[in-house]
Amino acid sequence: MRRHGQVRRYLVAFDTARLPQVFTDVVVLGSGVAALRAALEMAPALQVTILTKSRMTESNSYYAQGGIAAAVAPPDTIADHMADTLATGCGLSDEAVVRQVVTAAPECIRELIEWGAAFDQSGGRINVGREGGHSAPRILHARGDETGKEITSALLRRAADCESIDIREDTFAIDLLTVEGAVVGVLAWHAVRGLFVVRARRTVLATGGLGRIYRETSNPEVATGDGLAMAYRAGAVLADMEFVQFHPTTLYIAGASRHLVSETVRGEGGRLVDKAGRPFMHEYHPQADLAPRDVVSRAIVEHIRKTGETHVFLDLAHLGAEARKRFPGIAKACMQFGIDISKDRIPVRPAAHYMIGGVKVDAAGRTGLPGLHACGEVTATGLHGANRLGSNSLLEGLVYGREVGRRLAAELAGGQASGAAARDAPQRVRSDVARSTRGELNLGDVRNSLRSLMWRNVGIVRTAEDLLEADSLIEFWQSYVLDKIFDQPAGWELQNMLALGRLMAHAALVRTETRGVHYRSDFPQRDDEHWRRRILLARGQDLRIE
Repeated sequence: MRRHGQVRRYLVAFDTARLPQVFTDVVVLGSGVAALRAALEMAPALQVTILTKSRMTESNSYYAQGGIAAAVAPPDTIADHMADTLATGCGLSDEAVVRQVVTAAPECIRELIEWGAAFDQSGGRINVGREGGHSAPRILHARGDETGKEITSALLRRAADCESIDIREDTFAIDLLTVEGAVVGVLAWHAVRGLFVVRARRTVLATGGLGRIYRETSNPEVATGDGLAMAYRAGAVLADMEFVQFHPTTLYIAGASRHLVSETVRGEGGRLVDKAGRPFMHEYHPQADLAPRDVVSRAIVEHIRKTGETHVFLDLAHLGAEARKRFPGIAKACMQFGIDISKDRIPVRPAAHYMIGGVKVDAAGRTGLPGLHACGEVTATGLHGANRLGSNSLLEGLVYGREVGRRLAAELAGGQASGAAARDAPQRVRSDVARSTRGELNLGDVRNSLRSLMWRNVGIVRTAEDLLEADSLIEFWQSYVLDKIFDQPAGWELQNMLALGRLMAHAALVRTETRGVHYRSDFPQRDDEHWRRRILLARGQDLRIE
């Protein structure tokens, strides 16, 4: 199976000559730390327009609890941080990228503090914690478990004060516009104004991940992989799509959203136990509760299988009343369901958390498509390899956001505008999409079925049989959904999710080994001889391995 499904170039029919036009220097898609950091680096020298499909606070960045990693507390060193990142990446991390990101970490922290971010301190010194996979304490937090909110809020305040940044909320980016292979802007939609075009000299993709493609996820509703799908349709290369990180511990209460229970809880001594209160992680890994995330996730799934239960528990009783002070966000979420974390065990199970794969970019955030850069979770930079080290994601978004912003500010200020959209003579882009003659499926049913299928067949444990079943079912749904023309986000999101789900299943089927977060029970061993390589996917092309 080499081909990985066909999708049409644009989701809707349009003619830019008949649509309202917005002109800007750079359009940024997304609202997380990568999007904001890129915008801040380009302003005020450039006019920046930010589009986000919901509110600016609806992003994985804003909800991130775990913290941000930086070697700021001796005896920890940048070399140690680099070694831990490479070890966790299981042989697929790009060493140059790892060096670039971890070296920039201390400067990123200083910058955030200067911009008003308040990290937890004791006696005038920043507190640093330790998480699984880290050899030393290097995780900075804000109000215990509200680190993402604090960092994002600091960036938002700064962006709000910058007149050259135009923020447009509740605006759905449908597709990247291309002329002769170069990205010249975005086709967007707003509930009131309808379809319109943003013409930009450059486009920055920072749309985040796709956790909502899974039934169980810590991600907010907006994380449906729209940026990944639109980049794929435009001709960008996607890499590492088989690698999805599952967080071991999300609050498990039937009918409730899967609130993340930060890894920091285990770093502070929290223990995973069964319903009888017996710890079990020592049976699966020497580091027990501090084992890497992929190990803990698989251990929980295996323990659930053995015991016949639906979940396990996280025990914080040793902290007593201090637990509520240390983890106020988690305490508040649990208390809504009558769980007092100072004395009650927290019911938890794994959930999809972070997309390691994404749009392939170089060290400068270039995608290979003229006019298009990308940063943050939507990308595959090579930093994480086959498994992400905890608390490296906010850092990556900040470092790459700044790098992309710097490059574009210098490039556009210098007049190097190859492939750019010119205000005085915008190039016309048209899409003619034939009306489908096939029957219609209920979008809500297909979406729920897809999410369950992805969780069951393309989840924590995978087999060829399950992956082939996923491919077949998704292909069937695609045949009735991808050829439709929708006029609202629910339809476009489902089209994006179906396209990405099949790509993920295909990549997972091709990688016939176990590595990092990709666990094949029918190929349980790591195969460095054949698979210290990356899987690349591009629209209209056969899968490539490099």
